[in-house]
Amino acid sequence: MTPHPSAAAADLLARVRREMGEESLSAPALAALQTLDAVPLPSRTATAEFALASVASVVLAAGLDPASIDPRRVAVAYRSDRYLRVDGAPPPVWAPLSGFWESADGWIRTHGNYPHHARALRRALGLTDAAGPEAVARRVAALSSDAAVGRISEAGGLAVAVRREDPDVDQALRSTPLLDVATIEAADARRRERRSPSPGASARLPLAGLRVLDLTRVIAGPVCTRTLALLGADVLRLDPPQLPELPSQHLDTGHGKRTARLDARSPELHALLESADAIVLGYRPAALDRLGLSPDALVEQHPGLVVAQLSAWGTDHPDRAGFDSLVQAESGIAMIEGDDGRPGALPAQALDHSSGYLLAAALTRLLRSRDGHSRIVRTSLRRVAAELLALPRTTDVVRTPEVDASAHLARFDVDGVPVVTAAPALPGLTFDAPHTWGSDAPRW
Repeated sequence: MTPHPSAAAADLLARVRREMGEESLSAPALAALQTLDAVPLPSRTATAEFALASVASVVLAAGLDPASIDPRRVAVAYRSDRYLRVDGAPPPVWAPLSGFWESADGWIRTHGNYPHHARALRRALGLTDAAGPEAVARRVAALSSDAAVGRISEAGGLAVAVRREDPDVDQALRSTPLLDVATIEAADARRRERRSPSPGASARLPLAGLRVLDLTRVIAGPVCTRTLALLGADVLRLDPPQLPELPSQHLDTGHGKRTARLDARSPELHALLESADAIVLGYRPAALDRLGLSPDALVEQHPGLVVAQLSAWGTDHPDRAGFDSLVQAESGIAMIEGDDGRPGALPAQALDHSSGYLLAAALTRLLRSRDGHSRIVRTSLRRVAAELLALPRTTDVVRTPEVDASAHLARFDVDGVPVVTAAPALPGLTFDAPHTWGSDAPRW
């Protein structure tokens, strides 16, 4: 018999709800969750329980039925990159220079999916632009982990040393809220009335009529805003004109949004903010500060705005960029999930997906209960990792068969190109098609 979700998932969900200002998990909701099979995401850490709690947090915040959650669909959604097809072909998930590399005294993890990060990695190691994985492996093997990471980081690349977990660091992180919600100030009555959900908002689309600006990239932030669009919000994603996105990456998480390119320093951005209800930020905190887009600056200029800030390492590390794979490596997760001294990985980019759903849950709750106050909600991939590391784990991973995803896929035509993606993890809802990245005008 497939095991039911552990008490750890229910405990985590109850605490998340308390941090969002909701009542603790009700007996009917708990009973409904206990009827569900486990999410098929096998790992030593409690990835399955964390995934269920994260998705259930949005389901409850939106007023949907938690008994309708399909654990297999949750697993497919968390592994969406495995099922993406563009014109019948699977785009590559990882670039050749993204991965684990053995150093002279351990391991490092690099992220080179974006061309500018791959160029910086090669430059740091004294390699030509055509150098491949074999050349990188040779250069890293001759360096200590700290030396290799230092060179790559100084050159503008992304790398971390693969480390074992540090319980003291994780305990300190867990002393802070998983979802840190701050109330800032009251807006005037005119803005309060204008920012209410539209009269046409339904029980299934509770965010209808609300406007959300999306300044995020990669997975976590786009999963959050994709979920808000699924719940009826008008989501407009904005990207810097000089920083192209990986097209397939956007197709995997761009459902239901419009997507435009706009310089963040332009007056048009603040004009959009004047009639926005929320903004989701996914860039480095220091970069946002330099652009005048820190959460504090935004709520001062735009009273009544709800601001969500997601970062890789937290606001204590404002200049540090990162991705799910790097946080797994440095936090100790990679060594827990590895074998025979070699690092491994979670069965999905679960820090990204869980962060996205948790942030979407907080925003859904805040937007549904508007009272005219500005609010800021923050979380980070590293804070989410600390939470995962606190949950019960196992030493024996039961490898379950790959989920039959055929009933859990969505099919679209995007500018004449057939696209297949994972279907929504939220029950009873259907994605609208993603748009081609950057193909819309920057306006509501």
